[in-house]
Amino acid sequence: MVGPYRGLFDGPGIKGFVLAGFAGRMPMSMLGIGVVLLISGVTGSYATAGGVAAASNLAFAIGAPMSGRLMDRFGQSRVIPPFAVVNALALATLMICAFLGLPEWTLYLSGLVVGGTSLSVGSLVRARWSAIHGGSPRLHTAFAFESVVDEVVFVTGPALVTLLATRFNPYMGLVVALVFMLSGCLTLAAQRRTQPPVSEVRAAGGTPILIPGIALLSCVYVAMGAVFGSVDLVTVAFAEEQGVKGAAGLLLASFAGGSMISGLWFGSRHWKISLRGRFVRALMVFALGLLPISFIENAWVMAAALFLAGFAISPTLITGFSLVERLAPPSLLTEGMAWISTALGIGVAIGAWAGGHLTEAAGASAAYVVAPGAAVLALVVGIGGSGLLRLPEAASPAEG
Repeated sequence: MVGPYRGLFDGPGIKGFVLAGFAGRMPMSMLGIGVVLLISGVTGSYATAGGVAAASNLAFAIGAPMSGRLMDRFGQSRVIPPFAVVNALALATLMICAFLGLPEWTLYLSGLVVGGTSLSVGSLVRARWSAIHGGSPRLHTAFAFESVVDEVVFVTGPALVTLLATRFNPYMGLVVALVFMLSGCLTLAAQRRTQPPVSEVRAAGGTPILIPGIALLSCVYVAMGAVFGSVDLVTVAFAEEQGVKGAAGLLLASFAGGSMISGLWFGSRHWKISLRGRFVRALMVFALGLLPISFIENAWVMAAALFLAGFAISPTLITGFSLVERLAPPSLLTEGMAWISTALGIGVAIGAWAGGHLTEAAGASAAYVVAPGAAVLALVVGIGGSGLLRLPEAASPAEG
């Protein structure tokens, strides 16, 4: 399973942007649960915590394509630093507002700025891989590796922020996330050698979201994001109901752990099934795997169920990004990948909002129904529109 990954990092500058991308991505798994832990602890309301998390994710969903477009036009080294600095200031403001007990609207406002200035670091790194391995089967392996990195982040991030927030200080997890973001993003910006070339001319049509296949993928990922957003919030409340709130991060790490293992395996295979076929099959497994969690009322059984449910996450994301790489013109590639992050962000916002309100109304165990419902919706949309994902018969650099 490890064999196909050997030699992937031998090119000049590759190790540097991989490590910087890892650090810069850590906040994506820490901010959501960190905000929920902080605000629910300060206000005593999961609805408020879910609302602020949803507002932040919605702002990210709006801002990600804009920042992606700027990257394609001006280059990562010029665009990343100002976004990273403003993002750090906004996150610090959110924590100060919570500490001082300022009105609720200040939490929402600062949360909006945090989300709007957050960068889709995974898209930036994948764009670098595309610039290096475009036209080569190694791009499939590189995308698989990036999905594994995403899951390593989601395994370690929630556990780390939960430990810091519950054992030391409710603000400590977000402070560490801020340090990861600044160090990773600024280091990535400094590595000009591997950044994708700047495109002076944009492709006809102006934006990749107008490409039917990418529009369909975005709709599917809105529903998938709702799974992630609801699971993140409801799991915190579920762990508290079970009297093991400190284990919330470990429960979420189980979900990501299943995805990490499947991603390693998936990326090591050379597939004969088409990208479209792989995508639909992964959605089927994703929906089926989530069905049991609505019926579980024990924290350790839930950990096992989330681990198994996570197995289809990486394959679905790997094939989705590979499809975008095939469907989007090179001059729109970063923005095209950012639209996937945008769709996930919108879905996370919807899922966090729905999960928070259902938790308040019916309890955490009942609120888990949001996740399998959203997964089934993703499957229905994906199957219904799969014809839009048909690709030319020519060999794909991401096929593998």
